[in-house]
Amino acid sequence: MRFVRLVDGLNEAVGRTVSWLTLFMVLVTFAVVVLRYVFAIGWVWLQESYVWMHGIVFMVGAGYTLLHNGHVRVDVFYRPAGMRYRALVDLFGSFLLLLPMIVLVFVVGFDYVASSWSMLEESREAGGLPGLFLLKSVILVFCVLTGLQGLSLAARSFLVLRGHPEFLAAAETLEEGI
Repeated sequence: MRFVRLVDGLNEAVGRTVSWLTLFMVLVTFAVVVLRYVFAIGWVWLQESYVWMHGIVFMVGAGYTLLHNGHVRVDVFYRPAGMRYRALVDLFGSFLLLLPMIVLVFVVGFDYVASSWSMLEESREAGGLPGLFLLKSVILVFCVLTGLQGLSLAARSFLVLRGHPEFLAAAETLEEGI
């Protein structure tokens, strides 16, 4: 229970914090358009910044999205099913699909990120943002946050299947809302 609460709290805080980047991203995009088409001014670093923010929002916010059941799933069978069936699907889906993919991305991504750090990689564009290696590090952050949330989902599903009162009540509340 403590693990589930800790991971859920972490991804809730991270998700709410990173969501503010979307507002900043819209403002920067607006500024780029105004500067370019009204004043004929363009800065590559400013244009890259909103692309980087976009990547950060999606990669770092993936665990938050999983916490709130926002990822795509085949709801034809899942949505109308009972809470025990959904808990079984979530439990096995976490261990058979989500976590192996997260481990694979982490293993492959680690060398990619390490290589970028070793050369302190920067943007390939003249006038682009320095610190591309920092952006690439978000791949590993994605793996950690989403992997932890996958473990939390599996633990919550296990607790629902065991009939734990707190998580059973939460699952019933979710079921009523469907």
